[in-house]
Amino acid sequence: MSTFAKPENALKRAEELINVGQKQDALQALHDLITSKRYRAWQKPLERIMFKYVELCVDLRRGRFAKDGLIQYRIVCQQVNVTSLEEVIKHFMHLSTEKAEQARSQSQALEEALDVDDLEADKRPEDLMLSYVSGEKGKDRSDRELVTPWFKFLWETYRTVLEILRNNSKLEALYAMTAHRAFQFCKQYKRTTEFRRLCEIIRNHLSNLNKYRDQRDRPDLSAPESLQLYLDTRFEQLKVATELELWQEAFRSIEDIHGLMCMVKKTPKASLMVVYYAKLTEIFWISSSHLYHAYAWLKLFTLQKSFNKNLSQKDLQMIASSVVLAALAVAPYDHTYGASHLELENEKERNLRMANLIGFNLDLKPESREVLSRSSLLSELVSKGVMSCVTQEVKDLYHLLEHEFLPLDLTAKVQPLLSKISKLGGKLGSASSLPEVHLSQYVPALEKLVTLRLLQQVSQVYQIMKIESLSQMIPFFDFFAVEKISVDAVKHNFIAMKVDHMKHVVLFGTPGLESDDLRDHLTVFAESLNKARAMIYPPTKKSSKLGEILPGLGEIVDKEHKRLLARKSIIEKRKEEQERQLLEMEREEESRRLKQLKITEEAEQKRLATEYEQRNKQRILREIEERELEEAQALLEEQEKRSKRKGGKKPILEGEKVTKQILMERALSEQLRERQEMEKKLQKLVKTMDYLERAKREEAAPLIEAAFQQRLVEEKALHEHEQQLETELSRQRHDGDLKEKYRLSRMLENKIIFEERVKSRREAEFNQRRADREERINQIIQARKQEREALRKKIFFVRSEEERLKKLREEEEARKHEEAERRRKEEAERKAKLDEIAEKQRQRERELEEKERVRRETLLGRATDGLHRPSELPAGPEPGAAAAAAAAAPAPAKYVPKFRRGGTEGSAQAPPETDKWGGGSSRPAPPDSDKWGGGSSGGTGQATSDTDRWGGGGRWGSGGSRPDDRNPPGDRWGGGSKSTWSSSRPRGR
Repeated sequence: MSTFAKPENALKRAEELINVGQKQDALQALHDLITSKRYRAWQKPLERIMFKYVELCVDLRRGRFAKDGLIQYRIVCQQVNVTSLEEVIKHFMHLSTEKAEQARSQSQALEEALDVDDLEADKRPEDLMLSYVSGEKGKDRSDRELVTPWFKFLWETYRTVLEILRNNSKLEALYAMTAHRAFQFCKQYKRTTEFRRLCEIIRNHLSNLNKYRDQRDRPDLSAPESLQLYLDTRFEQLKVATELELWQEAFRSIEDIHGLMCMVKKTPKASLMVVYYAKLTEIFWISSSHLYHAYAWLKLFTLQKSFNKNLSQKDLQMIASSVVLAALAVAPYDHTYGASHLELENEKERNLRMANLIGFNLDLKPESREVLSRSSLLSELVSKGVMSCVTQEVKDLYHLLEHEFLPLDLTAKVQPLLSKISKLGGKLGSASSLPEVHLSQYVPALEKLVTLRLLQQVSQVYQIMKIESLSQMIPFFDFFAVEKISVDAVKHNFIAMKVDHMKHVVLFGTPGLESDDLRDHLTVFAESLNKARAMIYPPTKKSSKLGEILPGLGEIVDKEHKRLLARKSIIEKRKEEQERQLLEMEREEESRRLKQLKITEEAEQKRLATEYEQRNKQRILREIEERELEEAQALLEEQEKRSKRKGGKKPILEGEKVTKQILMERALSEQLRERQEMEKKLQKLVKTMDYLERAKREEAAPLIEAAFQQRLVEEKALHEHEQQLETELSRQRHDGDLKEKYRLSRMLENKIIFEERVKSRREAEFNQRRADREERINQIIQARKQEREALRKKIFFVRSEEERLKKLREEEEARKHEEAERRRKEEAERKAKLDEIAEKQRQRERELEEKERVRRETLLGRATDGLHRPSELPAGPEPGAAAAAAAAAPAPAKYVPKFRRGGTEGSAQAPPETDKWGGGSSRPAPPDSDKWGGGSSGGTGQATSDTDRWGGGGRWGSGGSRPDDRNPPGDRWGGGSKSTWSSSRPRGR
């Protein structure tokens, strides 16, 4: 880590490194300076260093370095000059944005270049492998490598700046500006993943701000400016979320805005509330929450009507029509019918939550809420006069669907109204805060409502109807869709109907009666069965029944007794369970009571603490007033003393209320009056002095002129007298100098002699010193010549020795190379010879096989002749033995042990004598056989081409194979084992 005496030195060093292309070293030098503890006091050079530092970070894309440097610089200038930090951060963001824009301008296919799911994720291994093996070259790959890294760095820049400014009350505006720019970045490039992460970051910042309230420089949300900045940021987040169609994130933004308002207990401006409810209507419509959507429209209509005075009648009519159509689009039945207790509780909690968001009521008490429902909404629309503002088509549609009973003509009257409504809507005027209204989006929901109303009214008139007739009455949907709608209506107890597809009819009924019949139909069925059984099997007489029961009465009594005991035990267990539940409920009630008591005590403590703080504030105010009153009394007394000294009147009237402020004002007015009087006196004195001075100068002017003339006369006489004295003195000095010259002219010859003597002595001394110097120089030159000669000889010797050693090394390398070439040639020759030997061996084996085949054919021919001529059979072995001997003959390529060979051949004839040196052939070796082999150059050691058990078939290997098949080239004798040579060498040796 390099240290610098001044920060300017570090900046100069960094610029020098940049000029020579070492930007990384320059960045490290500046980073060491910024993170050093020596420079904790803010200076102007530190700002220039930070500008250069962020430029290097942007050029090298070092986001971590930039974050560390900005955090350290924030610590330095937070309490001294926070504006400098703001300028540095703005410069940092400007550079990052500029670089990203430059990269974007260089790429002509930005959508392909930014085809990345997550800017914070690294490259996956499979992507890297695919990029190397695929043919993606040229523009696509250059776009990815050029544009994506810069946009990743820009996103990291926004995150870094937001993290640095999150708890800084002095830079709230910069924090809001950075958040807005990050939102626009996500909106422009459709970065949904980064937008979710950005919303989570801002949400965590606000939660930490509320969690840690004792931080220094923490933003105060109760301040109007801070609250407005945070609200603007949340509303911008809401707008971008809806434009990106991230509805879940948009709903979270709505909750953030509501939570922020609940936190500060203030309602935002009407213009922001219009945006709030407009986005809320979109969210509820997308989530199919039509009831909440209608309530949001109602709040939006109320805001526009109350606060927007420039709203035209046409725009108000369109907004009111949207409210009524949204209310009509709500399903007319209760979705909670038949739901469980848990589902009802969840629905209640959800309604309470939505009511908080829609009503924007900052009071969170549940009992202050009213139930949200379609009927209450419609009645509220009528009571608030919304129906008087809507268009005639919407008003007619409302009366047809809610108040008219037209089971046969309903669709005929509603269909033209829906076609007209679908054409209404569009952009609103500039006075409205809403951009546009589309009424056509409510047409499908209204068609479904018309279908439900038609089914409801038809069910009240008809009991049965053909499916074809019903389909003709509902032109909006086919019967499959109508059946699906009716299933939901029956499920929620809106209508009672059945569809009989076999008879192609629809059966209508009353919902209440149908449910009662369904509830009791099993009971009625059981009673009917009991009556039928009694009629088929009438009961027997009591006497016979008693006679049948008496034999098993004791068993029945025992069973009844056991049943009663079991029932008693069950009752006891139920009582115990009930008591346990009662105890548990009492315990829970006690815990709730204690919790409530604790909450009450905490509230009481807070109230007492608040009262104590108020009393302290009042006491402090009283002390301040008393102190000011004492100071006022002291000022009053001092002013009275001053007025008594001056003989003036009293400055304060009796009975007047005296305060410090009044006394200070009157003292200031008194001082001003005295100053004005003093200025008047001074002006009068100045005028008097001016007159006196002018009179004196008029009288003194002639006297001054006379004195001047007298002075001129006196100075002229004095000048002439001094001139005469100077002339006389010059003449006397000249005469004295002439006398001195005559006196010294007598010593001129002696002076010349002395001068010659001194010159000759100094010249001799100079010549002697010059000769000594030349002699020393010659000696030094000779010494240096000798040194150079010795050095030259030494260098020559070293070079000659190096050349000799180099020559020796080259000769040694040449010799080794020649030796390697010679060995390679010998190896090649040896391999060629071995191949030739192997070929001869294979030829010899083929000849032996051919001879063996001829011999077998000969033997087989003789055996056949013997079979044809049994009288000519020899006295030898039997024909079966001959066949066995022929069968026992070894195959050409199969190993046969010696005892078997001997046994089979010994019966026919005695084997020939083997070679002395391990000859393994049963016949004499060919003339070109090897000296040591037996039967071939490879030394087979048996009657056929098979090798013996030791593998010593040839001179270099076993069985005539090449030496490099199994044996390493370095083994001279081959054989594959240490015992090969010892087994195959001659026995005599």
